[in-house]
Amino acid sequence: MERFINHRQPMRLLLFLCLIAFGAKSQDVVTTVADTTKKIIFTTYYAKKFEGRKTTSGERYRSAKFTAAHRTLPFGTIITVRNIHTGKTVDVRVNDRGPFSKKFSLDISKAAAQAIGIYRLGYAKVEISYVLK
Repeated sequence: MERFINHRQPMRLLLFLCLIAFGAKSQDVVTTVADTTKKIIFTTYYAKKFEGRKTTSGERYRSAKFTAAHRTLPFGTIITVRNIHTGKTVDVRVNDRGPFSKKFSLDISKAAAQAIGIYRLGYAKVEISYVLK
């Protein structure tokens, strides 16, 4: 009587083990953690005369939106701005270049300035944090 050997079982087991091994490895890639950059800077906000004007990115400036101008950060970067004195925070999206003064590193919209309580002050020392992708 001849012995019949089932070659499918070992192949199925091998395939199953390969799927588990490669599946576990791919999860390691997904769990990378991005570095957050934090800085203490001075910020101001856009003057009324800029309402409706085109920004460097091509969008129109709207004082009611939560946007910002930064000299070097890529357009679309989300910056968390925290008023050091009050602790209030706001998230703004970079869509313009500026400010072009040595004292200030960030221009924020009127809505953002109101949200963190610096609108009447004109400028403030803030902490910014962001993640570059």
